[in-house]
Order: sequence, then C-alpha cells, then structure tokens
Amino acid sequence: MRRLFPVTDQTPGRPRAVGATGTGDAPASAPAAGSPAQDAQPAPVQDVPPAPASDAPPAPAQDREWSLDELADAYAYPAGPAVWLRANMVSALDGAAQHEGRSQPLSNATDMRIFGTLRGLADVVVVGAETVRQEGYRPARAREAFAARRSAAGQGPAPAVAVVSAGLDLDFGLPLFTEPLVPSLLVTGASAPADRLAAARAAGVEVVIAGDGAAVEPARAVRALADRGLRRLLTEGGPRLLGQFVAAGVLDELCLTLSPMLTAGTAQRIAGGPDLPVPERFSLGSLLEEDGFLFARYHRG
Repeated sequence: MRRLFPVTDQTPGRPRAVGATGTGDAPASAPAAGSPAQDAQPAPVQDVPPAPASDAPPAPAQDREWSLDELADAYAYPAGPAVWLRANMVSALDGAAQHEGRSQPLSNATDMRIFGTLRGLADVVVVGAETVRQEGYRPARAREAFAARRSAAGQGPAPAVAVVSAGLDLDFGLPLFTEPLVPSLLVTGASAPADRLAAARAAGVEVVIAGDGAAVEPARAVRALADRGLRRLLTEGGPRLLGQFVAAGVLDELCLTLSPMLTAGTAQRIAGGPDLPVPERFSLGSLLEEDGFLFARYHRG
C-alpha cells in the first residue's frame, strides 16, 4: 500500500527538496564587486566530471501492507457530533459495480481489509434489501483490532445493520435478523405491507419508520438513525440505495475502490436512479494504491 495523495515525503516519485548547501544549489547571494572575496584568486579545484544526467524517476517508496490501525487512522470519521454518511463502493475500469450480480469479483484482499476497517469505525451499516439478498449479508461481528477504538468513541462492540426496504421481501429467519451481536434494524415507510411489518416485529426486528408512504425517504432515514445515536453511518449500497442518497443530497463521503478490471456487459454503475439536475462536485481527500487498485476518498466539496 502506498499513499499517492495528499503528497508527502513518502509519496512515490516525489523529488526530495535539496537544502541551500546541497549539491547543485546556487549560492544564496553573490559577493559585492571589489570585496576581498571577489578580488582574491580562487583556490585551485580538481577537475571532477559532472554526474551524468538521468531522466529516470526517483525510486518509489517501499510498498508494504498497512496495519489495521494505520487504515483506521486514514479512514477516521471527522471529529465532532455531526452526522456523517459515507458510502463504500467498488467499480471496474469500465464503470461496472458488479460482475454476475455481485461486487466481490471486483475486489481484492486489501479492498476487503478496508471494507472491514470501515465497518469497524461505523455506528451502523445501511444497506438495501436487494444487496442483502444478493450478497448473503450476515451480522457485523466484533473485531478485537477495533475494540479499544470503539470503546473510546462510546460505540458498541460492532455496528448495527440497517436494512432499507419498501416491500419487506426479506427472510426474517436469516442470521442477519436472528443472530446479530447488535440488533439489526429494518428501515421502511409507514405504508409498508402490514403483514410483513408484523412478521418483522414478531421476529424481534426493530422497525424504523422513515417515510409516509411505502418508500423510504433518504433524509428521514439518516435523521431517524441519528436520533438513535447512530451518527457515523456507512452505506454499502446497492447502487439504487446509493443513488437515492445522492439525489437527496445527504451523502457526505464516497470511499471508492477502482479495480483494474474490465467486465463489459450491462452491470450497474455504483449509483442508479434519476439524473441530478446539476452534477454535484466532490473533492479528493486521499488516494492510496496497491497492486493496481486505487482506493480513493472523496468528500462533499
């Protein structure tokens, strides 16, 4: 793993600054005309040929695996009480967010370590029902590597998982709902199917109402989760849910893995739904690289 942005002395290819006394530097000031220094005869010097010029770039910093603590520092949520919604998505070079319906084929081991780190920092993971079905979601687990950090931040042992669904076409007997370390949440609208609401509640699932109709209103969902003390939000998609958050203007940060793969086909992009009237500009916060994969953080400009 190497940091490409922000640029530091450890950034691969960055030339090192040469001090005032370094080789090749011009003197800070020339001696005044008529001064002893100018009138004196110069001392003899050996005729040393100059070093040959080279167009080769500086040697890159050594690539190494970052510790989970380093990743956690690099992806830390902003300090303070504000609510912060970040998304974590992966995309192929041709814009595909999935291959054969799943994101895992576009990933690699480091992407999965970052995936785990982002979960280790979040209060709640917000995910769409279709992603739960396709990716086989299970409850978030406690990670010893993040235990002290979570305790210091006043967090529970693991993030809750909040499933966003209008039709509630979910199996409430799945481990996601029956075996969570932290109770899973179901985010839906007030007009969701009554029988499915009853089934969820009978299974012990906590229901969060965030819309007057059947559909969930993204801004209300964020507020409702924040009202439960879940201020550090992480959404893992899918594309339709992310598109809804983008359209509602409530996404604060995008953690995007650019996978060095091409898939062609008709796979979805990372965000779906209607076009924004005006594209929203985000700013690059950091960029890491390993084995051709780029790991970028963009935040609202």
